[in-house]
Amino acid sequence: MRVLLFTGKGGVGKTTLAAATAARLASDGHKALVVSTDPAHSLADALGVPLGAEPSEAGPSGLFAAQVDARSLVDGAWRELRVHLHTVLSGAGVDEVQAEELTVLPGVEELLALSEVQRLAATGPWETVVVDCGPTAETLRLLSLPEALAGYLERLFPTHRRVVRGLLAGLAGSSTVERWDSAADALGRLAERLESLRAMLIDQNVTSVRLVLTPERVVAAETRRTLTALALQGIRVDRLVANRLLPEVEGEEGVAAAWLRTRRTEQDAVLSELGGDVRTPLNTVGHRAEEPIGVLALLEVAAELYGDGDPLGGAVGAELIEVTGGGKGLDSEYAMRLHLPLAADAQLDLARVDDELVITLDGRRRLVALPAVLCRCEIVGASADDEGITVRFRPDPRVWMR
Repeated sequence: MRVLLFTGKGGVGKTTLAAATAARLASDGHKALVVSTDPAHSLADALGVPLGAEPSEAGPSGLFAAQVDARSLVDGAWRELRVHLHTVLSGAGVDEVQAEELTVLPGVEELLALSEVQRLAATGPWETVVVDCGPTAETLRLLSLPEALAGYLERLFPTHRRVVRGLLAGLAGSSTVERWDSAADALGRLAERLESLRAMLIDQNVTSVRLVLTPERVVAAETRRTLTALALQGIRVDRLVANRLLPEVEGEEGVAAAWLRTRRTEQDAVLSELGGDVRTPLNTVGHRAEEPIGVLALLEVAAELYGDGDPLGGAVGAELIEVTGGGKGLDSEYAMRLHLPLAADAQLDLARVDDELVITLDGRRRLVALPAVLCRCEIVGASADDEGITVRFRPDPRVWMR
């Protein structure tokens, strides 16, 4: 099973390229599902067929498509649990307003949409699931939710809930305890789903992201930041796709020809700079006079995008953390390499909290658990380049000999 996530700045054509990729896979004999999690669905428009929440055939044999209805998922899967939790908290003496706020799970719509993608991937006959995600900012929030919400649930309803159970028993009686047990069990199942989602996203043999951009400096700058943000989350980007590249115009005169030459020269400069800054493979797709609607038109787009290559091919991702070094006793030296593509203007901050390294990069934070050997060491220096961060460690005499 492969899962390909297509995202990019709004309006760059990610829906068209996601649909084109799925159509190409189906035409090559693979069973492929293309599914939209973008709240502003346009997948049905690109394929030229009506779509619903459940997969249906969308063209040649092997091509299926669906549009996730996140609001219906919230109404069906979360509302009952939220009401139940509200009752438990109110019965335990929590203020009505506070109980209402505590049961508003942040990002629940996006979480359920991603969970639905995983369900579809696991239950259908397809070999590849192609996901038309929302714009970049929404997608980054979506992909960070499993880890963030797992921490939220742990703080709200601790794993060691026997203490809380006893407290509730004293405050509200046995009926509240029964409701608590039911809610805690449901949240436990939710936590397991979150962990399963997180495992799927960071499994580089299963999931990868394709970033779609147009050859413009503002869009390219966002793409660089997105590459870094996804690497920080441990999610692989296997390909960049520059869409709507204007045709080359030679030998023609006139205002229109001059404008096209100027714009194409600027687009080439943007792509050259981007290619020099990142190591991820970059493909291009030309700007078409007619909007590609329907499977036949999408297959033409895919032919330009992939040529004779494998649509599932792409860059192999590096593990986020690599530890090197060693030695004897207090003379040991270690280096922890964090593979993160860094822009020249990246805002980076590192801090150590107990046995975790806190990385804050352009306003996004990630807690990285230190390998066991480094937990007994102290940080003696750090450096950064355009490919990542190196943190140097030496044994801490205060704890090494314990």
